[in-house]
Amino acid sequence: MSSSNTVSQVIRCKAAVAWEAGKPLVIEEVEVAPPQAMEVHLKILFTSLYDTNVYFWEAKGQTPLFPRIFAHEAGRIFESVGEGVTYLKPGDHVLPVFIGECKECWHCKSEEIYMCDLLRINTDLGVMLNDGKSRFSINGQPICHFVGTSAFSEYTVVHVSCVAKINPAALLDKVCVLICGISTGLGATLSVAKPRKGSTVATFGLGAVGLAKFGVTEFVSPKDHDKPVQEVIAEMTGGGVDRSVECTGSINAIISAFECVHDGWGIAVLVGVPNNDDAFKTHPMNILNEMTLNGTFFGNYKPRSDLPSVVERYMNKELEVEKFITHEVPFSEINKAFEYMLKGDGLRCIIHKDA
Repeated sequence: MSSSNTVSQVIRCKAAVAWEAGKPLVIEEVEVAPPQAMEVHLKILFTSLYDTNVYFWEAKGQTPLFPRIFAHEAGRIFESVGEGVTYLKPGDHVLPVFIGECKECWHCKSEEIYMCDLLRINTDLGVMLNDGKSRFSINGQPICHFVGTSAFSEYTVVHVSCVAKINPAALLDKVCVLICGISTGLGATLSVAKPRKGSTVATFGLGAVGLAKFGVTEFVSPKDHDKPVQEVIAEMTGGGVDRSVECTGSINAIISAFECVHDGWGIAVLVGVPNNDDAFKTHPMNILNEMTLNGTFFGNYKPRSDLPSVVERYMNKELEVEKFITHEVPFSEINKAFEYMLKGDGLRCIIHKDA
């Protein structure tokens, strides 16, 4: 369907709908409403399943919303726009991001921090900001969005500030995995932890986020020791690491990641999302001894401004993205991707549109 006839018309397409928590997704024909002001229609070519999607699909997140169309790592072709959109044109290659960059708020204008006031991540929001309604429906029943992207659909509607225009030469079935995990891990290290050359860095969790640090030289399993792993790491490094990055969301791992950094200058960066009822506890002397805990969403990257440069790093062979892709399935077999993830059989499964 071309952009010329998608601007003001409802699109009927296939989408993988989660009707209930933890139940297999169902391929349905959905109606996708036209984009409104500052919204865009995107045609999805490739999607990657990320473990965050499994977390919310299992209803372990904040507010379970069903029925819902999940997924937020995708490579897409820009189709059409709503009123007020000027910097994109039909045919542009884009990556949608679960947080936006309005370029107008104090956070977006800041050179030091990033968390867009208008479009920061909201896992409880299943509708569009413009009118508080969903753009997806089946026979009149609204289907909830997921973090503003909903990539498990052949077409979707996204706020324009959540769309990064990228090099059209980049392979969409590869760079789609840069949207969340890899960029988050990379940015958490380079932009937030900021280790100096020769620094020691401990990474907690070896999923896509943790492995995005690259260059691991030692592996430590807490199961191999009869004392807290932070004590083991401190002994290995002569008092603690210079930097640590926590990528699991486990409250015990968060505590370990903080307590394993060196006093005086050590910085721990929290990336993993903990459960609602978790509480972080450490002795106040750790704070007084100048051990620092920072947090980050998306590695402190501004999506529209910074994500294109991450894609260029891949294009320049600085990022080994292909090593993260362990499986591929057609859209019609999307539940296989969930099976791979639940069994721990792979890192990223690329889901491609059926021929």
